Amino acid sequence: MINLPKAFLSVKDASIELPFIEHSIKQKILLDLAKRIIENKKSILKNNEEDLKKLDKQDPKYDRLLLNDSRLNAMSEALEKIAQFDSPIWKTIEEYTLANGLKFQKKTVPLGVVGIIYESRPNVTLEAFALCFMSSNACVLKGGSEAKNSNEIFVRLAHASLEQFLAPKTCVFLMPPDRETVKTLLQAKGIVDVIIPRGSQALIDFVKQNSEIPIIETGAGVVHTYFDSSADREKGKRIITNAKTRRVSVCNALDCLLIHQERLSDLPFLVSDLKAKGVLLLADDSAYSVLRNSYPEQLLFKAQPSDYGKEFLSLKLAIKTVVDLSDALKHIRHYSSQHSEAIIAEDEKVVLQFFERVDAAVVYSNASTAFTDGGEFGMGGEIGISTQKLHVRGPFSLQHLVSTKWLVEGDGQVRK
Repeated sequence: MINLPKAFLSVKDASIELPFIEHSIKQKILLDLAKRIIENKKSILKNNEEDLKKLDKQDPKYDRLLLNDSRLNAMSEALEKIAQFDSPIWKTIEEYTLANGLKFQKKTVPLGVVGIIYESRPNVTLEAFALCFMSSNACVLKGGSEAKNSNEIFVRLAHASLEQFLAPKTCVFLMPPDRETVKTLLQAKGIVDVIIPRGSQALIDFVKQNSEIPIIETGAGVVHTYFDSSADREKGKRIITNAKTRRVSVCNALDCLLIHQERLSDLPFLVSDLKAKGVLLLADDSAYSVLRNSYPEQLLFKAQPSDYGKEFLSLKLAIKTVVDLSDALKHIRHYSSQHSEAIIAEDEKVVLQFFERVDAAVVYSNASTAFTDGGEFGMGGEIGISTQKLHVRGPFSLQHLVSTKWLVEGDGQVRK
């Protein structure tokens, strides 16, 4: 049985070494790992297949867990992109000299040891390691039991790349999948510097309630798109279809369509592509009346109050009719998880008001919320989407995995 406190101390020791490994060596390690992903596809997919056997295909976690040839290619390419970024540490943020001659510098430094708790997604194992390592942070990874075999082979490959270049493989530690071990991580105060939970709201709430270590919350996504009276319906149809159906099991997927009452006649057109994809609509009375003669009966239901403010992670979409922009904003304020919110409108004044008044990590106009992703933002990858306001907000990536410290140079000054 693994002695977790001892393992955590080994990770802490490795975190002290990482800032002093040349960034060019770190880049070579990541490129080597990207190559190993391609070379070991068969083994990775075999391990992933063992994990998939544990889940029902209808479970939202199934798609999150699924690996295939194209996803492995994308993961390898993401590692290559992350490897191209400069080191985010030891950057000068502020620099000045006071009248007394003291010279001040504020520089970026690693967080130290980052604990990441996540569910289902084995790609997080690779991304989390890569982003932490390239920012000179060590990491403790706690994946879900459903992804045990997939996570283990990714960490083995990471260890092989680290050993190839004589870097400490203890800088990444994969915890046993047992749920009981989570509290040990959450209580590792003084060893682990920050905890980042990534998964369901239930997981995030558990971490918030039990952690003795500061956390950076990557929240669940309750995502809205508002179709304004000035909206272009062709744009709207493309955006709504993409935001809802591109990948239903991710946090940036659309959960609720808000539609201006003057545009209800366009609703059958806006959701027409959702029929073939089997999207179940939960519509308020006004929207239901408009859709009942055009949308399949078995896929159309009247919305219940509990259908709003819900992250579906499935082929379900709530629809709410609103009187105007103010009504839409009121609905979003009440139900939003402050992740990603969007407006479809041609009226620039309306768009500006939406931008100014919606409180969320990412706010869009005339674009799909599916873009809320570190890779799509040009960051190479992400640990998650932060919905809190302290430290960082939005896609949480390489350049955000830092803290700061002040360097003060004197020449014998003393304080009066």
